[in-house]
Amino acid sequence: MNESDVVRVLIADDERLVREGITALLALQPGVEVIGTAENGRAAVRLAEQLAPDVVLMDIRMPGMDGVEAAGLLRGKTTVLMLTTFDEDDYLIRALRAGASGYLLKDVPAAQLAQAVRLAHAGVDQYSAAVSGRLAALVRGRGPAGSIELTDRETDVLRLVARGAANREIARVLHLSEGTVKNHVSNILSRLGVRDRTQAAIYAYEQGLL
Repeated sequence: MNESDVVRVLIADDERLVREGITALLALQPGVEVIGTAENGRAAVRLAEQLAPDVVLMDIRMPGMDGVEAAGLLRGKTTVLMLTTFDEDDYLIRALRAGASGYLLKDVPAAQLAQAVRLAHAGVDQYSAAVSGRLAALVRGRGPAGSIELTDRETDVLRLVARGAANREIARVLHLSEGTVKNHVSNILSRLGVRDRTQAAIYAYEQGLL
């Protein structure tokens, strides 16, 4: 494997044994290299600026600066993948809104964790199975009234996006071409100021559009 194919990882967790354990587990997996560890969010941000990791595995609850705040500070600079024991709705939504590229629970097997790191680096958001279920439940819920004006057609498209429909399904339901749906989705993401369909779905949940 070429050196350029190896994903360079920084681990942020306030428990030393956890940091060392994850480091040891990932050392056995191909295509992943742990280049540093941090005991809290502030240290993670500092080390990320120094070491330029491809992916930061970030815990949620840490002293000094938690993982959500650190993820927000690292947004646009590197890929942040949350790795935590907490699967509460509030943490999940806050982390994704801060720009995290996924949310994994610490019971994930080592091989699956390494694969999630590789896929996150490639631009594919990653979620533990339990978290995916919670996220699906969230986007089926209701929230407060909306605050950003979308056209009626954009709202229809957003509702279907939030329910997990692909562009082809949306086109069929709304009797539109796939190209038109793609344009609507792009406009929606831009107007909402979110980076992907998952964050758009969270917005739809929070604004009571479902």
